[in-house]
Amino acid sequence: MIRLENLVKDYGTVRAVDHVNFEIRDGEILGFLGPNGAGKSTTLKMITCYLSPTDGNIYVDEDNVIENSLEIRKKIGYLPEQNPLYAEMLVYDYLKFVADIRQVKNFKARLKEILDLCGLHGVVQKPIQTLSKGYKQRVGIAQAIIHDPEILILDEPTSGLDPNQIVEIRELIKKLGKEKTLIISSHILQEVQAVCDRIVIIHEGKIVADGSSDELKADMNKRMTVKLTLNATPEEVDTMISFLGNITLKDMKQNHELTDVVLEFDSIIDRRPDIFNYVKKNDWIMYEMHRDDVSLEAVFRKLTIEGGK
Repeated sequence: MIRLENLVKDYGTVRAVDHVNFEIRDGEILGFLGPNGAGKSTTLKMITCYLSPTDGNIYVDEDNVIENSLEIRKKIGYLPEQNPLYAEMLVYDYLKFVADIRQVKNFKARLKEILDLCGLHGVVQKPIQTLSKGYKQRVGIAQAIIHDPEILILDEPTSGLDPNQIVEIRELIKKLGKEKTLIISSHILQEVQAVCDRIVIIHEGKIVADGSSDELKADMNKRMTVKLTLNATPEEVDTMISFLGNITLKDMKQNHELTDVVLEFDSIIDRRPDIFNYVKKNDWIMYEMHRDDVSLEAVFRKLTIEGGK
């Protein structure tokens, strides 16, 4: 487990990280979001022991960054936003170089595992400078995991990639997430929503949100809106609403033999199973039921631009 306790980082009179507290559980994929200058990269660099905190502490298991930085570095693989590649080297030579620094034993066996996982067999004898941006990112991830770390930190792993490359890297991240604790910093909210178990949002050095994508959206909108299409009459729909209770009818339109319905209820208790069971019990046909959801983009904007108001 990774634990940040009252973490502070000052650059002169500028406070980049302001008393940050959160935990990352073993095996969790955490999305770390924030606008430019919010303190994301600074926080990640402190977790990796690249920077020292001004105040507070970070614990990885029972080791802390102040007293046990070398032990923590052994447990972490890191891909910074600026991919640390030596462009003139062959992929093989670069990975061998990193493996030697990391004191990787049985390099040949580990290299085969990495090439399989990252899809690098076809370029392993090519100079890095000749590779596409997508393959360079794969090489960057390969160097981060060559020593088989428990924790993997990826800072903007899909920055500058085309849509196909983004999908490829996203699939690679999902594979890695099955066996490692991952922290991913990204500006692509759809990416974070697709691969992360939990999201932490930082703004002006402070944590402003922490939870799953659904929890963050529910916090913003305490009421859930559900749209239905049924082969029931408006009168029958009214009876259902009265029977179930604590559901508000927002709109209802009859379209030939079907009825389009918009319902709203407190998002703390999801009433969709109750609605489904009622429809099934009365032998109606439900052609559609979907949640009219608040987007993660709207949550992010409200917390980082509108100040959560």
